[in-house]
Amino acid sequence: MTGHHHEHLAADTDPARFWDERYGQRDRIWSGRVNPVLAEVAGPLPAGTVLDLGSGEGGDAVWLASKGWQVTAVDISSVALDRLAVEAERAGVADRITTVRHDLTQGFPPGRYDLVSAQFFQSPLVLPREKVLPPAAEAVAPGGRLLVVEHGAPPPWAGPDTGHHRFAEPEEILAAMSLDPDGWDTERLGAARRTATGPDGQTGELIDHVVLVRRR
Repeated sequence: MTGHHHEHLAADTDPARFWDERYGQRDRIWSGRVNPVLAEVAGPLPAGTVLDLGSGEGGDAVWLASKGWQVTAVDISSVALDRLAVEAERAGVADRITTVRHDLTQGFPPGRYDLVSAQFFQSPLVLPREKVLPPAAEAVAPGGRLLVVEHGAPPPWAGPDTGHHRFAEPEEILAAMSLDPDGWDTERLGAARRTATGPDGQTGELIDHVVLVRRR
Protein backbone atom coordinates (compact mmCIF):
# COMPACT_ATOMS: atom_id res chain seq x y z
CA MET A 1 0.00 0.00 0.00
CA THR A 2 1.10 3.51 -0.39
CA GLY A 3 0.32 6.93 0.93
CA HIS A 4 0.61 9.01 -2.24
CA HIS A 5 -3.15 9.60 -2.28
CA HIS A 6 -4.96 11.24 0.61
CA GLU A 7 -8.63 11.41 -0.25
CA HIS A 8 -11.23 12.39 2.28
CA LEU A 9 -13.03 9.07 2.66
CA ALA A 10 -16.08 8.15 4.62
CA ALA A 11 -15.42 6.22 7.82
CA ASP A 12 -17.59 3.35 6.59
CA THR A 13 -15.69 2.94 3.28
CA ASP A 14 -15.25 -0.79 2.63
CA PRO A 15 -11.47 -1.25 2.33
CA ALA A 16 -11.60 -4.32 0.09
CA ARG A 17 -13.92 -2.60 -2.36
CA PHE A 18 -11.88 0.61 -2.19
CA TRP A 19 -8.63 -1.14 -3.14
CA ASP A 20 -10.24 -3.35 -5.78
CA GLU A 21 -11.66 -0.21 -7.40
CA ARG A 22 -8.30 1.58 -7.10
CA TYR A 23 -6.48 -1.27 -8.81
CA GLY A 24 -9.25 -1.58 -11.37
CA GLN A 25 -8.68 1.98 -12.57
CA ARG A 26 -5.54 0.98 -14.49
CA ASP A 27 -3.86 -2.15 -15.82
CA ARG A 28 -0.96 -1.50 -13.45
CA ILE A 29 -0.71 0.80 -10.43
CA TRP A 30 2.87 0.22 -9.26
CA SER A 31 6.17 -0.11 -11.11
CA GLY A 32 6.56 -3.87 -10.70
CA ARG A 33 10.08 -3.35 -9.36
CA VAL A 34 11.29 -4.36 -5.92
CA ASN A 35 11.36 -1.62 -3.30
CA PRO A 36 15.03 -0.56 -3.00
CA VAL A 37 15.38 -0.71 0.80
CA LEU A 38 13.92 -4.22 0.82
CA ALA A 39 16.41 -5.31 -1.85
CA GLU A 40 19.24 -3.76 0.15
CA VAL A 41 18.19 -5.55 3.36
CA ALA A 42 17.10 -8.91 1.98
CA GLY A 43 19.77 -9.26 -0.71
CA PRO A 44 22.60 -10.38 1.63
CA LEU A 45 20.34 -12.58 3.80
CA PRO A 46 20.05 -16.33 3.33
CA ALA A 47 16.73 -17.07 1.67
CA GLY A 48 14.04 -18.32 4.05
CA THR A 49 10.39 -17.60 4.65
CA VAL A 50 9.01 -14.09 4.22
CA LEU A 51 5.67 -12.46 4.90
CA ASP A 52 4.99 -9.60 2.46
CA LEU A 53 2.32 -7.33 3.97
CA GLY A 54 0.32 -5.20 1.55
CA SER A 55 1.96 -7.02 -1.35
CA GLY A 56 0.01 -5.20 -4.07
CA GLU A 57 0.78 -6.40 -7.57
CA GLY A 58 3.82 -8.35 -6.43
CA GLY A 59 6.96 -6.40 -7.27
CA ASP A 60 8.53 -7.36 -3.94
CA ALA A 61 7.09 -10.88 -3.78
CA VAL A 62 8.29 -11.87 -7.24
CA TRP A 63 11.77 -10.45 -6.58
CA LEU A 64 12.04 -12.26 -3.25
CA ALA A 65 10.87 -15.54 -4.78
CA SER A 66 13.43 -15.13 -7.57
CA LYS A 67 16.09 -14.97 -4.85
CA GLY A 68 14.90 -18.26 -3.36
CA TRP A 69 12.58 -17.00 -0.63
CA GLN A 70 9.34 -18.80 0.14
CA VAL A 71 6.86 -15.91 0.08
CA THR A 72 3.46 -15.45 1.71
CA ALA A 73 1.98 -12.39 0.00
CA VAL A 74 -0.90 -10.73 1.83
CA ASP A 75 -3.19 -8.04 0.44
CA ILE A 76 -6.78 -6.97 0.90
CA SER A 77 -7.36 -6.61 -2.85
CA SER A 78 -8.21 -9.70 -4.89
CA VAL A 79 -7.50 -7.67 -8.05
CA ALA A 80 -3.93 -7.00 -6.88
CA LEU A 81 -3.38 -10.62 -5.87
CA ASP A 82 -4.66 -11.87 -9.23
CA ARG A 83 -2.11 -9.64 -10.94
CA LEU A 84 0.59 -10.88 -8.57
CA ALA A 85 -0.22 -14.48 -9.51
CA VAL A 86 0.10 -13.66 -13.22
CA GLU A 87 3.47 -11.98 -12.63
CA ALA A 88 4.67 -14.93 -10.56
CA GLU A 89 3.76 -17.36 -13.36
CA ARG A 90 5.47 -15.15 -15.92
CA ALA A 91 8.63 -15.04 -13.81
CA GLY A 92 8.57 -18.79 -13.18
CA VAL A 93 8.33 -18.44 -9.39
CA ALA A 94 4.67 -19.27 -8.76
CA ASP A 95 5.67 -22.35 -6.76
CA ARG A 96 7.42 -20.12 -4.21
CA ILE A 97 4.58 -17.65 -3.63
CA THR A 98 1.37 -18.18 -1.67
CA THR A 99 -1.19 -15.38 -1.92
CA VAL A 100 -3.56 -14.63 0.95
CA ARG A 101 -6.42 -12.14 0.76
CA HIS A 102 -6.69 -10.68 4.24
CA ASP A 103 -7.81 -7.51 6.02
CA LEU A 104 -5.05 -6.87 8.56
CA THR A 105 -7.26 -4.55 10.59
CA GLN A 106 -9.46 -7.58 11.34
CA GLY A 107 -6.76 -10.05 12.31
CA PHE A 108 -3.43 -11.48 11.24
CA PRO A 109 -2.44 -14.56 9.22
CA PRO A 110 -0.82 -17.34 11.29
CA GLY A 111 2.78 -18.48 11.06
CA ARG A 112 6.34 -17.43 11.88
CA TYR A 113 8.72 -16.01 9.28
CA ASP A 114 12.40 -15.24 8.87
CA LEU A 115 11.48 -11.84 7.44
CA VAL A 116 8.31 -9.76 7.71
CA SER A 117 8.20 -6.86 5.27
CA ALA A 118 5.81 -3.90 5.37
CA GLN A 119 6.69 -1.58 2.50
CA PHE A 120 4.86 1.75 2.35
CA PHE A 121 2.06 0.31 4.44
CA GLN A 122 0.26 3.64 4.47
CA SER A 123 -3.30 4.03 3.34
CA PRO A 124 -5.92 6.71 2.76
CA LEU A 125 -8.14 4.47 4.89
CA VAL A 126 -7.79 4.08 8.64
CA LEU A 127 -4.93 1.65 9.21
CA PRO A 128 -3.52 2.14 12.70
CA ARG A 129 0.13 1.08 13.04
CA GLU A 130 -0.39 0.16 16.68
CA LYS A 131 -2.93 -2.45 15.59
CA VAL A 132 -0.96 -3.95 12.70
CA LEU A 133 2.70 -3.71 13.69
CA PRO A 134 2.66 -5.62 17.03
CA PRO A 135 1.22 -8.78 15.40
CA ALA A 136 3.67 -8.26 12.52
CA ALA A 137 6.47 -8.42 15.09
CA GLU A 138 4.88 -11.51 16.67
CA ALA A 139 5.10 -13.20 13.27
CA VAL A 140 8.91 -12.91 13.24
CA ALA A 141 10.75 -16.15 14.05
CA PRO A 142 13.72 -16.13 16.46
CA GLY A 143 16.68 -14.61 14.62
CA GLY A 144 14.34 -13.13 12.02
CA ARG A 145 13.69 -9.52 11.09
CA LEU A 146 10.85 -7.05 10.70
CA LEU A 147 11.40 -4.34 8.09
CA VAL A 148 9.04 -1.37 7.88
CA VAL A 149 9.54 1.33 5.25
CA GLU A 150 7.23 4.34 5.04
CA HIS A 151 7.12 7.58 3.12
CA GLY A 152 8.95 10.25 5.09
CA ALA A 153 7.71 13.22 3.06
CA PRO A 154 5.47 13.88 0.06
CA PRO A 155 7.14 13.47 -3.34
CA PRO A 156 8.27 16.71 -4.99
CA TRP A 157 5.53 16.34 -7.62
CA ALA A 158 2.72 15.93 -5.07
CA GLY A 159 -0.17 18.35 -5.21
CA PRO A 160 -1.05 20.86 -2.52
CA ASP A 161 -3.55 18.45 -0.94
CA THR A 162 -0.68 16.50 0.70
CA GLY A 163 0.40 19.46 2.82
CA HIS A 164 -1.87 18.54 5.73
CA HIS A 165 -0.62 14.96 5.91
CA ARG A 166 1.81 14.17 8.71
CA PHE A 167 4.45 11.51 8.17
CA ALA A 168 5.50 9.46 11.20
CA GLU A 169 9.12 9.63 12.31
CA PRO A 170 11.10 6.36 12.42
CA GLU A 171 11.06 6.49 16.24
CA GLU A 172 7.26 6.66 16.21
CA ILE A 173 7.04 3.65 13.89
CA LEU A 174 9.36 1.71 16.19
CA ALA A 175 7.31 2.70 19.25
CA ALA A 176 4.12 1.46 17.57
CA MET A 177 5.63 -2.04 17.37
CA SER A 178 5.49 -2.35 21.19
CA LEU A 179 8.63 -4.49 21.27
CA ASP A 180 10.21 -5.99 24.38
CA PRO A 181 13.64 -4.31 24.37
CA ASP A 182 15.22 -7.43 25.87
CA GLY A 183 14.06 -9.52 22.92
CA TRP A 184 14.96 -7.30 19.97
CA ASP A 185 17.89 -5.46 18.43
CA THR A 186 17.35 -2.35 16.31
CA GLU A 187 19.54 -2.70 13.24
CA ARG A 188 18.35 0.36 11.33
CA LEU A 189 16.40 3.45 12.36
CA GLY A 190 16.41 6.55 10.20
CA ALA A 191 15.81 8.01 6.77
CA ALA A 192 16.93 6.84 3.35
CA ARG A 193 16.93 9.00 0.23
CA ARG A 194 16.47 7.86 -3.33
CA THR A 195 15.83 9.35 -6.74
CA ALA A 196 12.55 8.42 -8.38
CA THR A 197 10.50 9.32 -11.43
CA GLY A 198 7.09 10.96 -11.06
CA PRO A 199 3.93 10.25 -13.05
CA ASP A 200 4.80 12.81 -15.73
CA GLY A 201 8.41 11.74 -16.12
CA GLN A 202 9.89 14.27 -13.71
CA THR A 203 12.66 13.15 -11.35
CA GLY A 204 13.02 14.05 -7.71
CA GLU A 205 14.37 12.89 -4.37
CA LEU A 206 12.15 10.82 -2.13
CA ILE A 207 12.62 10.28 1.59
CA ASP A 208 11.85 6.89 3.12
CA HIS A 209 11.64 6.24 6.85
CA VAL A 210 13.20 2.88 7.66
CA VAL A 211 12.90 0.64 10.72
CA LEU A 212 14.68 -2.72 10.77
CA VAL A 213 14.58 -4.84 13.94
CA ARG A 214 15.85 -8.36 14.62
CA ARG A 215 14.39 -10.80 17.12
CA ARG A 216 17.04 -12.32 19.36
